[in-house]
Amino acid sequence: MFRRAVTLLLLTLVAPGSAQLLVGHRGVGRVALKVAGGVVGLAVTLALLGLVSPGTLVGLLANPAVLRVVHATLIVLAVAWVALFIDAWRLGVPLALRQRQRLVSTIVTVVLATVAMSAVLTSSHYVTVARQSLSTIFAGTEPKDPYAGRYNILLLGADAGPGRVGLRPDSITLVSVEETSGRTAMFSFPRNLQRVRFPAGTVMHRQFPDGFSCGDDCLLNSIYTWATDHKELFPGVDDPGIEATKDAIRGLTGLTVHYYALIDMAGFEELVDAVGGITIDVGRDVPITGPGGVHRGTIKAGRQHMDGYTALWFARSRAGTSDYDRMARQRCVLGAMLDQLDPATVALKFRQIAGAGQRIVSTDIPASKLGAFVDLALKARNHPIVSVQFVPPLIKPARPDFDLIKEKVREAIEVATTPDESETPSTGTTASGGSSTSGSSADPAKSTGAGTPASGESGERDGIDTLGSACAVSRD
Repeated sequence: MFRRAVTLLLLTLVAPGSAQLLVGHRGVGRVALKVAGGVVGLAVTLALLGLVSPGTLVGLLANPAVLRVVHATLIVLAVAWVALFIDAWRLGVPLALRQRQRLVSTIVTVVLATVAMSAVLTSSHYVTVARQSLSTIFAGTEPKDPYAGRYNILLLGADAGPGRVGLRPDSITLVSVEETSGRTAMFSFPRNLQRVRFPAGTVMHRQFPDGFSCGDDCLLNSIYTWATDHKELFPGVDDPGIEATKDAIRGLTGLTVHYYALIDMAGFEELVDAVGGITIDVGRDVPITGPGGVHRGTIKAGRQHMDGYTALWFARSRAGTSDYDRMARQRCVLGAMLDQLDPATVALKFRQIAGAGQRIVSTDIPASKLGAFVDLALKARNHPIVSVQFVPPLIKPARPDFDLIKEKVREAIEVATTPDESETPSTGTTASGGSSTSGSSADPAKSTGAGTPASGESGERDGIDTLGSACAVSRD
């Protein structure tokens, strides 16, 4: 009888309802088994859907209404499962057992019921975290169609550190992704770009018809602060700084900016730690400095696995280097995150990633577009990321050649759209998208002008290079 009692409890853990079907209320057992089978079948179906069409799965699970239903259903299932354990304990006829056996049977019931309920309620909690994160981060309400077959997304790395007035986006990158293939072109702009022009008809064009020109205070990264300080000029606009920066990039490139994503660099450290760090082959030593330029340490050249603190300094350090080198390193960090943030990492670190994301990421991408963008991201991993840095000697930040900028943008998109031999898989270490670096560490300083690779590196084409020429991204 003791073996029978324990067996009924184990059956309830493996196949809820089977104990009742064997020796108890058969009607309840049949219903419970059907529900359990349906849950398992649904989980298998979703897993297969994730393998076949990850974007469809993400689009489904990004729906707040679906997540609410899943959350409520999991709570009901947890309660019902505990009730089945209690009933299975009763069916074991504990009063007919010896005292010690009755105690063991009761302990086994409590342990198994606790384990089962904890697993289901933890899943329910993750669903709640996902719903809250999605509604907080992806708060956009206006889905936008691609322009000329491409989505153009503005990535901003902002820093409101000590001694700085207002939030200023020091890292400014436009990512242009082809809707059908995922082929990507990335354009990086220096924060100190001057005389930026705005499209006709915009608020900023009316204020600065001859360009954003007032000396060293009118830099590209100051547009955000200026518009924020003059929000009365932008009636009905939630974030004037973002609106003005989008207009500036449209004026520079001629490309419609569909969405933006802003990362607070002060919180970037937390996000990198949440994903377990990133691995990068550093081209040369990068100093870590404190207030007043005090040397605190060095990120050594070579293959380094970086935690959040180290990755943040690798991306933002200016000591002994230039803004343009820093831009190259920031592209390395973006590439590392894209290459190493796999589904397994997301699943294992989900709560940490979601928590960090809520605190440091803001965007106008609506949750309804997440499925499509996941598909695009997966497609983008199969192609080189063509990259252009608008830095000297290609342009002079104080007096940029705007026609040249637009010409280089057109050329890069043409290169990104046209398949060539650079997409051939390489046996060397690859950066995001597969651009070969021949397994060696590339020096960020070599990626100058339009990002021309050093002599002998692959990926060069008419002054345009792939992300791999700035550094090498390593997968652990």
